[in-house]
Amino acid sequence: MQKIETVAGHIQKLIAEGEHQMLDFKFEVSDSKKIARSLVAFANTDGGRLLIGVKDNGSISGIRSDEEKHMIQTAAQMYCRPEVEYTVKEWNINGKTVLEVIIPKSRHHKHKAPDHNNIYKVYVRVKDENIVASSILIKVWKRERDKNNIWISFSDEEMLLLRYLNEHGKISFEEFMEISHLNKKAAERILVDFILIGMVKMEMTDKKIFFLSGDLA
Repeated sequence: MQKIETVAGHIQKLIAEGEHQMLDFKFEVSDSKKIARSLVAFANTDGGRLLIGVKDNGSISGIRSDEEKHMIQTAAQMYCRPEVEYTVKEWNINGKTVLEVIIPKSRHHKHKAPDHNNIYKVYVRVKDENIVASSILIKVWKRERDKNNIWISFSDEEMLLLRYLNEHGKISFEEFMEISHLNKKAAERILVDFILIGMVKMEMTDKKIFFLSGDLA
């Protein structure tokens, strides 16, 4: 469903915000698989907007052809699993057309899109980047859906994690495995449990994942 608008103020206000977790600028749509990663990342996180026909510096270039609208549709229907819902508004700004693609937050938390090797992965939006969701985040989502009770025994390994975070502020997954001498499965279980009860929070970038003390720690 499309709505054609002529007032530029709304788009100018969005551009003034700059790119962030719920807003991304795209000069053009030239690859449906690539735009699918953006659709999935927004849907899996907090929702958001894509402005097509806007350069990274905020200048308005406009879309090059109507084909870009079809590529977005192809991305959502063919390269997002399951399909991502979205709406499009067209804005005419000084004779240039900007597409505002609005993606609501999904109820599924499991949309996937192909990476550069055509392997389907779950993407999330972190600040102004689309990154692959970690296995721990996916396990947190699953446990949230299952709604099972969480039992914390405050074992030696769990107390070690809390003490380390209190002293150092944050820890990587590899560091936690090293100091606790736990295998991957056991280390993930502790971190997932602590994230779910708010004692630990996760900080993600495209390069690294860190765990920090949560609000309840």
